[in-house]
Amino acid sequence: MTLIDTKMPPLTKLTEDEQMLKEAAADFADTVIQSKVQEMEEAAKLDPGLIKQFFEMGLMGIEIPEKYQGGGGTFMMSIVAIEQISRVDASVGVFMDVQNTLVNNAFLRWGSDEVKERFLPQLATEKVGAYCLSEAGSGSDAFALKCSAVEDGDSYVLNGTKLWITNANEADIFLVFATLDPGAGYKGITAFIVERGMEGFSVSKKENKLGIRASSTCELLLEDVRVPKENILGEVGKGYKVAIETLNEGRIGIGAQMIGIAQASLDAALSYTQERKQFGQAISDFQGVQFQLARMATELEMARLLVYNAARLKENDQHFLKEAAMAKYYSSEVAENLSSMAIDLYGGYGYVKEYPVEKYYRDSKIGKIYEGTSNMQLNTIAKILLR
Repeated sequence: MTLIDTKMPPLTKLTEDEQMLKEAAADFADTVIQSKVQEMEEAAKLDPGLIKQFFEMGLMGIEIPEKYQGGGGTFMMSIVAIEQISRVDASVGVFMDVQNTLVNNAFLRWGSDEVKERFLPQLATEKVGAYCLSEAGSGSDAFALKCSAVEDGDSYVLNGTKLWITNANEADIFLVFATLDPGAGYKGITAFIVERGMEGFSVSKKENKLGIRASSTCELLLEDVRVPKENILGEVGKGYKVAIETLNEGRIGIGAQMIGIAQASLDAALSYTQERKQFGQAISDFQGVQFQLARMATELEMARLLVYNAARLKENDQHFLKEAAMAKYYSSEVAENLSSMAIDLYGGYGYVKEYPVEKYYRDSKIGKIYEGTSNMQLNTIAKILLR
């Protein structure tokens, strides 16, 4: 019998293209973004020049095919890039994450040829997108939408309010979910492409947040906004499918953001504990500190494996719903745990803004909340286990 070589690479082994993008994103984060982090944090606003550079580097259209002026890359390439950018600033990480894993993914999967030809080149080269599902009464109960759409000739007229919309200040293309029939529940929901400048549409209040402060999170107002029928994404009444299946992929992106924060926390803790001296030696020489560092590294490795596994399943067209929920749930726990431990190891210095770890802690908290709370992820995991 001839033995066949069935060796499989480890999950963390990247392809040549993935490694090249990882290195490019890491270098961009370290040499360009890092110098702008504090200024953007204090201004609670992304640097406009940085946004332009993201497009120039192809980081806003990684999976968009080359025929639409995108990078022609893979989902895993988006994940490793988001991780590296988030390692330096999670605000900027979620900016590119929403574009790649939510907006672009939705257009790629559900857009007609005509819709793709109109919008994908814009999303790849110059225009930021936003994903607009949440409302005041529609959070974990995602489809309790009040934003309405009424058919009127060759258009639909939209009225309502959207909350917690990431990238709202920077976006020109908004994927808005509205209901044609509130009595039909999720079956009345449709996905509409709303463009900045449409009459009656406006970006309103910007939230003053605990963390990811440079990322804009805003309220949207829709007052008799006339959206042409050619601006429907997917099928009329099937918007719930667009929402659910896109969010499943987006949660892996949030996982990447969280392991980026966790990696930054571990890196800071390793550096500081080797520099800080007490009782005549570096505090990293003390076994108690070494144990904390070892736990941090182990938790990070487990989170990364979950995120990478979910990403590999997704891009290989295998079931990944449970794995995506696990990845988002656990990575958000790890990001908060590691950033908290980093503060502990810094002592009093960890509590002041002169050092980066307090920002990692604040930025990590959102991971348990957006794109499905931790409890909703646990609910998803349990339902699949109990089928």
